[in-house]
Amino acid sequence: MTATIQTTAPAGATPPAPPRATRGRRAGLGEKSIPYLLLAPAVIVMLVLLGWPAVQVIAISFRKLDLGELVRGEIVWVGLDNYTAVLADPEFWTITMRTVLFTAAVVAGTVLAGLLIALLMRHLSGVVRIVVQVTLVLAWATPILATTTVFQWIFDQQYGILNKTLVKLGFDSFAGFSWFSSGASTMTVIGLLIVWQAVPFVCFTIYAGLLAAPKELYEAASMDGASSWQSFTTVSWPAIRPLVTLATFLSVIWDFKVFAQVWAIRQGGPDGESTTMPVLLYLRGIAGRHFGVASAVAVLMILVLLVLTARYLQLLLRSREADVS
Repeated sequence: MTATIQTTAPAGATPPAPPRATRGRRAGLGEKSIPYLLLAPAVIVMLVLLGWPAVQVIAISFRKLDLGELVRGEIVWVGLDNYTAVLADPEFWTITMRTVLFTAAVVAGTVLAGLLIALLMRHLSGVVRIVVQVTLVLAWATPILATTTVFQWIFDQQYGILNKTLVKLGFDSFAGFSWFSSGASTMTVIGLLIVWQAVPFVCFTIYAGLLAAPKELYEAASMDGASSWQSFTTVSWPAIRPLVTLATFLSVIWDFKVFAQVWAIRQGGPDGESTTMPVLLYLRGIAGRHFGVASAVAVLMILVLLVLTARYLQLLLRSREADVS
């Protein structure tokens, strides 16, 4: 008679635990998914608030959407006609080149001025440094239109303090000189205004990196007989380089799409010689009520900005690879 082997666990007995490898694998998968689950709400909100409007702008750029179509609720698809009209306009390419050069000059001036002031604050005494920092905060906190009004008064042709000061210094040719008579001088004033407002952020950002540099490294460089320039290149620059990169990257984005200062100074004048791409977007869209064409300009503006930032990041990566090698 064959004996039967009992395979069922007796009643009340504890079931065998699953293998440890399986439990560890399940726990590992759960732990890896936690960061994605925590980020999911923020990503969803960003897609809704930024992604959907971007999709709408792209879709409108392929439509004829003037005031009539907007009121009647008509959807008229025109394909690439809006892009063709914009790209075939020589004024668009002139404005694009002007915007790129203006952005490059303003960003360079902002980063250089912020770097120099940050280095200066590191060597100032406590009271003087606090005065400089408070002054920077006040310049940063002043509303854009208020600062623009002050600059318009400074550079005013008849009553501006700049012309009066230059005349008293012996430069009689600046008596009644108009700083807004040409596009170049107007863009110069606008650039100085933007640099004035942007320097505090860049300065404080770089200054934070300078404070993070160990004092022992400066002392060691001084004991080795390093000059001020050598101390900067070997100690300060490695500490602030990532912050300078970040400040430059953000400045490119902010300065490329500046609108309020350009419009408040001369509304893109004289004769459109200070018009930038954001101003062109306003003139074609809200003022001209050609929303389809304005959307095409907005998409092209984003593409130009992407090209600029991509090129900057490419040069940055090449410089880092050269430093490593």
